[in-house]
Amino acid sequence: MQQPSFFAVLSQWLVGARRRGTHVRASLWAVVITLVVLLVGSWLVVPAERGAPGASITSYPRALWWSLETATTVGYGDLYPVTLWGRIIAGVVMLVGISLFGILTAALATWFVGGAARDLRRAGRVLRRAGHRGRAEASTDVEALHRRFDRLEELVREGRGPRP
Repeated sequence: MQQPSFFAVLSQWLVGARRRGTHVRASLWAVVITLVVLLVGSWLVVPAERGAPGASITSYPRALWWSLETATTVGYGDLYPVTLWGRIIAGVVMLVGISLFGILTAALATWFVGGAARDLRRAGRVLRRAGHRGRAEASTDVEALHRRFDRLEELVREGRGPRP
């Protein structure tokens, strides 16, 4: 049996994400777009930097490392663009990387808050049911007391009640 390719698994996840929450879908798409931007940025920065005096991003493997450290905002300083086009590409890679981390953080927060909100709704339903049950029981007890008091008043009126 042949193992499915990475892209087949990824597309199944993205298409199947319709059943998941919006935050999961957004996170998956953010990761895919970030990967594409990293690969395309690496591919574009090499020709933009090639031949420039003092250029350190001169091969695709170095460009991949540079795009990864740029997108994650690590920026060791070992590789950096020196040309205008290289810097423009770096800006795009930085913005996409920062956006990815923002989206992932928001998705995680949504997941945590959503779980807490579900727990609160569940607790609220339990409390409402308990309150309704308690009111019904109290109502039954009050009605029984009213009947007893009515009976006592009746006995007192008839003169059969307790004498002082």
